[in-house]
Amino acid sequence: MKIAIDAMGGDHAPKEIVLGALKAVETFDSLEITLVGDEAKIREFLPNENNAITILHTDEKITSDDEPVKAVRRKKKASLVLMANEVKEGNADACISAGNTGALMSAGLFVIGRMKGIDRPALSPTLPTTNGDGFLLLDVGANVDAKAQHLMQYGIMGSIYMEKVRQIDKPRVGLLNVGTENGKGNDLTKKAFDLLATAPVNFIGNVEARDLLEGAADVVVTDGFSGNVALKTIEGTALTLFSMLKEKFMSNTKTKIAAALAKNELRGLKDQLDYSEYGGAALFGLKAPVIKAHGSSNSRAIYSAIQQTIHIVDKEVISKIEAEVKHLPKQGEE
Repeated sequence: MKIAIDAMGGDHAPKEIVLGALKAVETFDSLEITLVGDEAKIREFLPNENNAITILHTDEKITSDDEPVKAVRRKKKASLVLMANEVKEGNADACISAGNTGALMSAGLFVIGRMKGIDRPALSPTLPTTNGDGFLLLDVGANVDAKAQHLMQYGIMGSIYMEKVRQIDKPRVGLLNVGTENGKGNDLTKKAFDLLATAPVNFIGNVEARDLLEGAADVVVTDGFSGNVALKTIEGTALTLFSMLKEKFMSNTKTKIAAALAKNELRGLKDQLDYSEYGGAALFGLKAPVIKAHGSSNSRAIYSAIQQTIHIVDKEVISKIEAEVKHLPKQGEE
């Protein structure tokens, strides 16, 4: 299996990208990785020649300040664009970047191409739940304006992923809404509810945001605007919670002793809420697996994203989604 990785994308590139890649090729047999980026900077963190890792050199990159569509079209030699081109040309089975999300989405659409039968790709991270299983949330920002047809397709793609990769039998698909009762929500959610009810998924109805971390559903479907708000609210709440706990535990000698005694339990809780345990956010709906790693990814998160990508390729998730959606009746524009 061959995976192309944007070595210059993310807050800690290329060091953490290279270290994550090194751990992955040591762990997984027959894995080959192409690191795309500045060769001199990449080699600083490659201790020796590694037959499983090759470097595709370029000194051009897309930054977080670049306008995504323009950058992809103008910076043809950028590491993110060359990475996507490796997939297009058949030199890689999948690709990963921790860089500019909009640029990755644009490169996925313009370079790799959209899957037949899918109107809009969805950005889909796995988020933690109290039982440790996690749930898939889609979309979280690929499309802030969605139609009911798109949400139905998200449900199908998410269900296939959770079944084939996460090994969940008949994944529960829920629609994010302002109430659990049938008929709740705006025009979009009402229409999406009707379509999901007839889709080839285990649709359980509406779910509320307050129940997401309790594992209300295995797949939660929403438009990109609401999904992005939910994602960042969950991330922000987790960060704030641990900041408050740290402040309290460091406030006096007694609480410092308590913190020392509960050190392992607190670390376990932090790991349970850590996004890096679940890898990156898949861009479902493209012709090949494209994974968006978190911008602040460390080597552990990059390793998890690589592991996730391997499972998607091995389980032939893309071809299974294509096979499912081609049988769907064509819906009119909502």
